[in-house]
Amino acid sequence: MKNWRQKLLLCLAAASALLAAGAAQALQVTDDRGVTVTFAQSPQRIVSLLPSLTETVCELGQCQRLVGVDRYSNFPDSARALPQVGGGLDPNIEAIVALRPDLVLMATSSRAAERLQALGLKVVALEPKSHADVRRVLEKIGHVLDVPDAQRVWRVIDAGVSAAAQSLPASVKQTRVYFEVNRAPYAAGETSFIGETLARLGVKNIVPARLGPFPKLNPEFVVRANPDLIMVGDRNYAGMEGRPGWSGIRAIKAQRVCVFSVAQSDVLVRPGPRMAEGARIMAQCLQAKSGRAP
Repeated sequence: MKNWRQKLLLCLAAASALLAAGAAQALQVTDDRGVTVTFAQSPQRIVSLLPSLTETVCELGQCQRLVGVDRYSNFPDSARALPQVGGGLDPNIEAIVALRPDLVLMATSSRAAERLQALGLKVVALEPKSHADVRRVLEKIGHVLDVPDAQRVWRVIDAGVSAAAQSLPASVKQTRVYFEVNRAPYAAGETSFIGETLARLGVKNIVPARLGPFPKLNPEFVVRANPDLIMVGDRNYAGMEGRPGWSGIRAIKAQRVCVFSVAQSDVLVRPGPRMAEGARIMAQCLQAKSGRAP
């Protein structure tokens, strides 16, 4: 009898250990720095320092867990009412600590991670740069927030991008596009998430993969490439036509320039849940300005 009880106790102890290990594993995530972060329970107080991550948390139905955001997180509307803790790259550490978060989400390029960790805060750094990254980040955040089937959100995004592509007439295909993200000028190259969306829409990006995802270009490069269509945000459009040699670019001569509003630009430059909306905005531009100048 005694041996039987000992065996039962050992079995129960082993089962408890396995359950505990499983629970710990379920709340573990390795971020884009290669750092593995473990949570005793799913975090309930989150500070997000990157707009795309803020939008991801909310798209997963967990907006109520956000207690603070960076100054650029302006979507959804509920995020605007949250305390702002400065910029994502160099936030206000004291303001973050005062919010008592049990998770801080940030970009890998932020300089605040080590300081926050030294103060005992849990930091997960994730920086989506491609469509595959957006899918991966959704999965990781969904895992930490204990949201079942986070990939459902990705399936909706993916289907939305495909629908935008299917809405375009064959005449739009192979239009040569220049997408400017900053007036330096910095452009969206083929390997960026914007470039991937353009490829799925069936058009040709004039900025090749070898230049990187968001290269700074010599303005003469764009003149020589002579795109059929230019996409640019309202904040960066001023003075574009007056750049040396640019008045002769096919897109500018034929007035095939889509100038996006600030709100549209926010959608387009954030690799997150609104990528399908971004694809629709680009598709509408292509439909409105389609055709190649003679």
